[in-house]
Amino acid sequence: MSSTPTQPTSKPTGPKPERFTGTDMRVSFAGLTFKNPIIAASGTFGYGVEFEDIVALERLGGFVTKGLSREPMAGNPPPRMFETSAGMLNSIGLQNIGVRAFVEEKLPLLNKRQKKQEIAVIANVFGYTVKDYEETILALNEGEGIAAYELNVSCPNTRHGGISFGSDPMLLEEVVHCAKGVAKRPLIVKLSPNVTSIPKMARTAAEAGADVISLVNTFVAMAIDAETRKPRISNITAGLSGPAIKPIALRMVYEAAHSVDVPVIGMGGITTGTDVVEFLLAGAAAVEVGTASYFDPVATERIVGDLERWCLDHRVKAVTDLIGGLEV
Repeated sequence: MSSTPTQPTSKPTGPKPERFTGTDMRVSFAGLTFKNPIIAASGTFGYGVEFEDIVALERLGGFVTKGLSREPMAGNPPPRMFETSAGMLNSIGLQNIGVRAFVEEKLPLLNKRQKKQEIAVIANVFGYTVKDYEETILALNEGEGIAAYELNVSCPNTRHGGISFGSDPMLLEEVVHCAKGVAKRPLIVKLSPNVTSIPKMARTAAEAGADVISLVNTFVAMAIDAETRKPRISNITAGLSGPAIKPIALRMVYEAAHSVDVPVIGMGGITTGTDVVEFLLAGAAAVEVGTASYFDPVATERIVGDLERWCLDHRVKAVTDLIGGLEV
């Protein structure tokens, strides 16, 4: 009985599947390039030099300095911080050494380290009049090693009855236009969430000259001690941040990103790499991490690792492929 000859096994034809070699974590926008999209948020990272013995700064894409003003400020009296469930209240009062001391004392230290770390330094700027913003930026223009300015527009305008720049479209347009007119570096405008329409304010900022929009700043909130019947914060109200605000922040970032043509930096309750992915999918080009650094001093560095592992597990070729990738 003869056996049927074995047919040779045919080899698969066509191109070989592309080999995955890792994720390109770089993001670029407004003439800036970051090694990854993780930026430490203003007010939570000092002037950068304070964290160099805690966090490997070279692992971060960048960081934003404490808010800088024309003159030094002592801030609000204590108590000015209070832990809430899933968040934190703070009313520090934008305490800082002033822009001139920053340029003369802190910036030279940052520049020495920056050559090795290749980290983007963004200077946060605030004021109580348009002239305050202009003069602070003019002083920063003389400093070296600053990548961009982030304009905090949540401050009250003392010449207009205390209404914040970020809650009135006309005031927002004026301060952004004037700041852009004197800035020698890209201008990021940090929006307040305490408004009726985030898309409207985002469009106003972009049309006035913002190169990038960042959001959200803290939500106005308060806490009361039932035993003493007194407010937990000396200023009575304060800014709420942390994981509690993340779902609202995510929605606002999505709305802003779909309302303007300029890049958007998202923030609000980010504590994990997956949180970062969510903000990128919503349309953010990068993110800022803030309150997480209070309960985990190395949160920013840890989140970079989280994001890298997520991208590897999901075979993401470039982190920029995630931006605006929400499927609806």
